[in-house]
Amino acid sequence: MALNLNAIKTPGVYIDEVSLLPPGVAPVETAVPAFVGYTEMNPSGDNVPVLITSFLEYMEMFGGPQSPTDLSIAVTVRDTFEDVFTDPTDPTTYVESKLITRSVTANPPIRPMHNLFFAVRHYFANGGSKCYIVSVSTTLGAVSDSDLVDGINALEQEDEPTLIVVPEAYNLSDSGYNNVYSTALNQCNKLKDRFTIIDVRQAQPSPSSSQALADITNFQTNASLGDYGLYGAAYYPYLETTIDFEFDSSEESQIGITYQKVLADGSASLAPGTVGADLGAVTSDLLRKQIETAIRDISIILPPSPAIAGIYARVDNDRGVWKAPANVSVGAIVGPMVKITDTIQDVMNIDPNGGKSVNAIRAITGRGILVWGARTLAGNDNEWRYVSVRRFFNFVEESVKKATYRFVFEPNDANTWVKIRGMIENFLTLQWSLGALQGSKPEQAFFVRVGLGQTMTADDILNGRLIVEIGMAVVRPAEFIILRFMHKLPEA
Repeated sequence: MALNLNAIKTPGVYIDEVSLLPPGVAPVETAVPAFVGYTEMNPSGDNVPVLITSFLEYMEMFGGPQSPTDLSIAVTVRDTFEDVFTDPTDPTTYVESKLITRSVTANPPIRPMHNLFFAVRHYFANGGSKCYIVSVSTTLGAVSDSDLVDGINALEQEDEPTLIVVPEAYNLSDSGYNNVYSTALNQCNKLKDRFTIIDVRQAQPSPSSSQALADITNFQTNASLGDYGLYGAAYYPYLETTIDFEFDSSEESQIGITYQKVLADGSASLAPGTVGADLGAVTSDLLRKQIETAIRDISIILPPSPAIAGIYARVDNDRGVWKAPANVSVGAIVGPMVKITDTIQDVMNIDPNGGKSVNAIRAITGRGILVWGARTLAGNDNEWRYVSVRRFFNFVEESVKKATYRFVFEPNDANTWVKIRGMIENFLTLQWSLGALQGSKPEQAFFVRVGLGQTMTADDILNGRLIVEIGMAVVRPAEFIILRFMHKLPEA
């Protein structure tokens, strides 16, 4: 702080330390998602955002997954016999001669209604570091859009979250789905510091190509999400994850068992008998272990938003928020639930009517499962078409906004203007050097204007307005790489 010369009244020597450096802009975090949904436990009460830093912390505070009563877990025990022979005491009864194999299978991959436990786990498996949890209820009934909207509204009081994820919204009707995501997008537009990741609903667990096209068309036609699509991005399809189903001993009576007996040659099915109607009734330790293993091998189907939130965090940490979160692998998955072809992605990527682009998750030969799209829901907008551009602006706006608070009520004069301009220019120069802005020189990458006659009039100053103009040439992803080949004629 500069020495106030008017306050010096006693003879002596005084030291005045003058700072020649402008204040700095501290970059805010860019990938802190807030998950909104139902949990098993809720120690803080409904609609209270809680910060966690690990999946273990989630389990300690919010409990485990939904119970099998909500999932209808069923197990099939199938014994295959070599042959049968007639019981000599009863010619009408057949007796198995030799057991060849016993197989124990459980449900095919399942899509839980209440999936927040699995969603948070998938987020951390894809590179997530910390997140907020908003538990809307511990009652695992039907998913309610009013519950989820209340949870989203509770986030408005939290400054740190930068992403909104609602992985249970796919259970809702058209109107409920639209209500949830339009509320999230409206909040993003109001606060200017967050972004919404949207799951395109998938009508069938394993859709055909024609059904996948119908899902995309239904979203682009019927999803009424308001006017702020530049603050959101949609992803498709759902993912079969490597996350195992979990249960505890208190739920054994809810796991039904079907017992089958067949001949090796497939010529007959035999009277099955029983090994127990449910897991709680099974007395064989060996069979119990086989059944428990089969249950834990059930794959969980999840919408893509939790994994995408983790990928946003991973890309931001590895490269920067200006790097498009695309052409990167998705972790902890078996694969997407439908194979996206170029024909399907043509419809997903460009929506000529509403501009609601949908980003694909695709299996690329030799590369694995990749996020293959980087567009917002404002796909026809030249300014806000790309996820990375919108999120980088969020990042700079929030960082500069927080740094500029120190100048509130400072004198609105040239000294203050110089400090503000130097502070912002230093920050943007750093972003340019990291590769976030285009141009071979900083002056080609951005401009910062502030001052009387530039951004303010005398009336602005009289009314206490200090106006700063910032322009940035943000790098954009090379979405279409065009290689031109031609014949070169021989030269003499």
